[in-house]
Amino acid sequence: MNINIVDYSAEHAQAWDDWCRECDNATLLHTRRFLSYHGDRFEDASVLLMNEERLVGLFPAARATGDPDIVVSHPGTTYGGIAHAGGLHGQRMIDAIGALKDHYRNRGIRRLIYKVVPFIYARVPSQDDVYALFRHGAQRIRCDLSCTIDLQHQRPVSERRKRARRKACKAVSLRASVGDLPAFWAVLTETLARRHEAVPVHTLDEIALLASRFPDEIQLRCAVMDDRVVAGVLLFCSKNVWHAQYIASSESSNEVNALDAVFGAAIEEARAGGARYFDFGTSNESAGQVLNDGLFRFKSEFGGGGVAHEYYELVI
Repeated sequence: MNINIVDYSAEHAQAWDDWCRECDNATLLHTRRFLSYHGDRFEDASVLLMNEERLVGLFPAARATGDPDIVVSHPGTTYGGIAHAGGLHGQRMIDAIGALKDHYRNRGIRRLIYKVVPFIYARVPSQDDVYALFRHGAQRIRCDLSCTIDLQHQRPVSERRKRARRKACKAVSLRASVGDLPAFWAVLTETLARRHEAVPVHTLDEIALLASRFPDEIQLRCAVMDDRVVAGVLLFCSKNVWHAQYIASSESSNEVNALDAVFGAAIEEARAGGARYFDFGTSNESAGQVLNDGLFRFKSEFGGGGVAHEYYELVI
């Protein structure tokens, strides 16, 4: 298949996002509405893949911070990869990866870091790119482990989680409103500082902007005590997956297991809304080399299993 590569520019933004809605494996993270919140933080290197003037794929990417000879798909998102609507399969995907190599080589790029879209986000099987990367000699350089519930075939919830939810439901009420974002962000900031000496990847202003751009996809579920937010989960929702992007709980809420009430209700809501998976996110440190087993075990007790987030390096 003859693939022509076209550099992304702002004039492509609407066509890009329209195409994402048609893709088998795209989510809000692939859209320009999402990627543009980064502003000038990254030097964009995104491309459109064309066949005889017909759009067949999109590749969100940017040059790596601190090393302009590396392109990452995408440094500002959890995953990237080629988004397509079924036209790039088998040999066609091998051809597409080859065209990307040639394109970036001609622009002086030495390496491509490709973040595979985990299979749960695709509406139909779409891992042709993983095979194509293998055929082009790519090496897996990182693998993180997420915990995900298959809502059609959920494993049994542990007795510990059932007891914790019953306890939580007696102590907290639940609220679903992005109007609680400032209060939730205060709990999140305190939680990350206390447990990990870290800060949220997004600022409150950034996440509020994204929530305004994606009112259906970005949702907040909180536990409230005495009209005060004490725990919650910020969700990125797609047709297939409800993903827990941020999880937070105050020390006082831990005493009553408030997160169990939030998660229990959110999982049921995801199933009722037609989602196939509920994803708790990864539980890794040190670029995947360390697994926080206690955190992963907590998530798995809701009835989940492991899903890999893979990173490949392609020398070009």
